[in-house]
Amino acid sequence: MRWYDVLFLIVSLIIIILSLLQGGKSSGASGAITGGGLNVFAKKQERGSEKIITWLTFGFGIIFLFMALLLSILSA
Repeated sequence: MRWYDVLFLIVSLIIIILSLLQGGKSSGASGAITGGGLNVFAKKQERGSEKIITWLTFGFGIIFLFMALLLSILSA
C-alpha cells in the first residue's frame, strides 16, 4: 500500500464522518414516500457549525474526486 492509497483512505473516512455529522434535511424515508413535510419554498439557511460541516464535506468530496481520478490514471 503506497502513501497515496493511505491518503485516499483517510479522505474517504473523513467524508464518511462528516456525512454522519450532518443533520437530516428531510423528514426521512417515510416523508419521501408519503410527501409529508415537503417544504420546497421554505427558507432554511444553515448557520454556524452546520454550514462549516457542509462546506468541509463539499471540499473533501472534491478532493476525493480528484484523488480517485488521479489514482485511476496512475494505476493504468
